[in-house]
Amino acid sequence: MSRLIIALFLFFYITTMSQQTDSRYQPQKYVELTNPDWVKNATIYELNIRQFSQEGTFKAIEKQLPRLKKMGINIIWLMPVQPIGVINRKGSLGSYYSVKDYLKVNPEFGTDADFRSLVKAIHAQGMYVILDWVANHSSWDNTLATQHPEWYTKSREGKFQSTPWRDYDDIIDFDYSQPGLRKYMTEALKFWVKEYDIDGYRCDVASFVPIDFWENARKELDEIKPVFMLAEAKDKELHRKAFDATYNWTLWNILHQIAINNKSVKTLGEAYIAEHVSIFPKEGIRMNFIDNHDKNSWEGNQYSNFGPALKAVTVFTVMMDGMPLVYSGQEAGLDRSLLFFERDPIEWKKHENEALYTTLFALKHKNQALWNGKYGGEMVRIMNDKMDQIISFVREKNGDKVITFINLSMEKVQVNFDTSYDSGNYTNLFTGKPQRISEKMTITMEPWEYLVLHQSKD
Repeated sequence: MSRLIIALFLFFYITTMSQQTDSRYQPQKYVELTNPDWVKNATIYELNIRQFSQEGTFKAIEKQLPRLKKMGINIIWLMPVQPIGVINRKGSLGSYYSVKDYLKVNPEFGTDADFRSLVKAIHAQGMYVILDWVANHSSWDNTLATQHPEWYTKSREGKFQSTPWRDYDDIIDFDYSQPGLRKYMTEALKFWVKEYDIDGYRCDVASFVPIDFWENARKELDEIKPVFMLAEAKDKELHRKAFDATYNWTLWNILHQIAINNKSVKTLGEAYIAEHVSIFPKEGIRMNFIDNHDKNSWEGNQYSNFGPALKAVTVFTVMMDGMPLVYSGQEAGLDRSLLFFERDPIEWKKHENEALYTTLFALKHKNQALWNGKYGGEMVRIMNDKMDQIISFVREKNGDKVITFINLSMEKVQVNFDTSYDSGNYTNLFTGKPQRISEKMTITMEPWEYLVLHQSKD
């Protein structure tokens, strides 16, 4: 071997080794926080305390916890439990999100002991509980407004003001440039974890509060116990050091347009899924929903928003990447908007929605392909010849596999699938019967029809 060849070899060897050890060229981890282990295959339930029972109390919730556990719920999200402001109150009972005292329990729902009992009852069912937290603003009559007026934003006239450009005149906004406010709010968050053993928070309008506040708060909370944090926001930056999960507003909007305005399914793939699998951090969990208190209160209900597509889009939101949410009453076929500032109890009855959730969540819990964030399998497209109407994809993880075909259109469609990479024996989720997939498959699908097939390594 000539000296030139040896020199070239050494040059390329040293260069390669240098690149492998030079941190400038190494992939950098985007998400720095660690999810609690119990989040990996969890589902979530938003519980509207005021409307959940005829009594509207903490005690009344306990009676239904076994039903929620049986349905497959893991995390109970309680809407705000603190006292509600009286000054500028909306309606007779006011908004949950106009907090009068961050460290007390709303007597409308019960006593301190009742709340403590509810948390213990949720834990006894093997479930977890997170509180809705309103960090961006308080009620006008919160004592902080008189004790620390400097903690609030002011109008040009020097007066308290609500969130700019929004019709929230029952609340006034905080000023997070104030270190004292940051310390107070962090200590208040820690108080409920220490005092009541709750497991985390759903944070209202999280992106309206500086991200560095949330990042520090998360760090201090995790020093007490591992917590789960859900942001009412869609910013991926929130996942770095603050939040486990964020809202999937984009998905709701696209599915709504497909269901109501017959938008092409290509919109779902090109405007959402492509970005999700390519750009969004895999460790970040998106919360998928068909309804929540905001949508239900102000924009219609699950039936008016999705019509005959409801079951199909529900299946999609559980089969795709993310943590699925159920809002109070969805499982009972809630077909109206619940009043927000008054009592308006849900009518509980047996309904096919509950059976659907139970079936979907049972598969999600046991099949790793459907687990949340980094714990689950990536969505990989299965090609078909009706891509503007049919969504088809596979998810796979550690030998577990789920294939989903959904007709997201109001037309009957004969569709051909290229399943050459996924041929084999599966189980039909909804019939329990074995089903063979060949290398090419042709199916006639009714409007909004869905087919879910699964395999397990066990």
